[in-house]
Amino acid sequence: MKPEIFEGSVVISQKGRDKGRAFVVLYLVDASFAMIADGDTRPLEKPKRKRLKHLRACPAQLRDIVEAYRGNQCKNSDLRKALFPYKPQAEAEDLGRE
Repeated sequence: MKPEIFEGSVVISQKGRDKGRAFVVLYLVDASFAMIADGDTRPLEKPKRKRLKHLRACPAQLRDIVEAYRGNQCKNSDLRKALFPYKPQAEAEDLGRE
């Protein structure tokens, strides 16, 4: 069973040009879409709308980042630092599938 995707979930993109990259879910748009950012290619000011079926959830949650984002207290550098431990994992898992 796949882990559910919530606000603050660390996710790995499964489709598109950002395949294999780690993101955090900022908020859910509806039952099919989420807004995601990584602080690098997708900054907090311009999050990406992505279908949930194209994302794979990691067990990690970054709720403090989402709370800071809601209060306009989060910077892209904070998001990059929070996602750093998940980037090598995402790239390794992506390479293992090919």
